[in-house]
Amino acid sequence: MVNTTSTPGTSPPERYIAVAGTIGAGKSSLVEFLCARYDLDPYFEPNEANPYLADFYADMERFSFHSQLYFLGAKLQLHRELEAVARPVIQDRTIWEDAEIFAENLHRTGVMDDRDYRTYRLVYESIKGTLRPPDLMIYLKCNQRTIRKRIRQRGREMEQNIPSAYLKRLQTLYTSWTSSYNLSPMVTLETDKLDYISDLIHCHDLMTTLDEHLSGQRLQLWQPAAAVN
Repeated sequence: MVNTTSTPGTSPPERYIAVAGTIGAGKSSLVEFLCARYDLDPYFEPNEANPYLADFYADMERFSFHSQLYFLGAKLQLHRELEAVARPVIQDRTIWEDAEIFAENLHRTGVMDDRDYRTYRLVYESIKGTLRPPDLMIYLKCNQRTIRKRIRQRGREMEQNIPSAYLKRLQTLYTSWTSSYNLSPMVTLETDKLDYISDLIHCHDLMTTLDEHLSGQRLQLWQPAAAVN
């Protein structure tokens, strides 16, 4: 699924690639691989720095607002940093996913109450129009069995008891979000059996797909919403 946008006669800004996907989809591994392939500067999700994350997994209802607001602020800070650098960059999970997937899921299930959600959306809506969208969004898709296997393998204690129903709801929201995403071109990769590290055919297919959308592509020049007449 690829939605391309171009404007003849404009020059693209510095390249910005984003990798989207649910917990355990393989985002960080792909980011590291593409950094080596395209000489990109990586920006990873600030999971370890979130002081509420362990509390959130232990008591989601009590700490959902705190955790999501921290991620929103941290992602905004990261976004401003990557917008300012003079080199091509790649980001592991975006600020749009924080709002449209994770905060939305918490509200729909009643974990985040209406008052907290309205406050969260007020902050998010006030900044999202000023954010430069990626030049390419890469969406990693995989099934529940693969997600569970990867969560076990990476061994983060706080993730081991995440309810299956929670993960399924995230996948449903990702399907909805990606089907309507129109900020930039998007490439969807099925990652259940994708082995671009040791399988030369998989590596070749991946590089061919991405090169089609990155090499010599002329992309629409982005402007903040406030600057658009």
